[in-house]
Amino acid sequence: MKAKKARKRLAKIEALISEVAERYSNAPNIREVLQDAKAAVTRAKEVVGLPTSSGKAKNPTVKHSRPALRAKPEPSKPKRRLSAAGRKAIIAATKKRWALKRAEATKAAKTATRKPAKKAAKAPKQAVLPTAVQ
Repeated sequence: MKAKKARKRLAKIEALISEVAERYSNAPNIREVLQDAKAAVTRAKEVVGLPTSSGKAKNPTVKHSRPALRAKPEPSKPKRRLSAAGRKAIIAATKKRWALKRAEATKAAKTATRKPAKKAAKAPKQAVLPTAVQ
């Protein structure tokens, strides 16, 4: 954050703390805490207002005279592509596979719609008459 912006924000904070302190003037313990907070904000404003040093940094960055040599990565293999003959072979195999699938589906549909064969009629049972036992 820039120093000017920080000072503006700290001034707003200080004004808000003063307003709150006025509201709670009857409570001594709250007023003490708010005065301590206001003093801390004032100290922060003073620190932000101090000019920054224009001298060199304490630990300047180290510059290497020569960058380290990097190992060259292996050249990547060219992307594999499908030849026209290979594409045609795949298309033919796919068509053949789907033709078999369709043939099986139609065969299954025909057997499902076909009426089951009737069983041979059984001979009617003859009634057994009870014979009189003599």
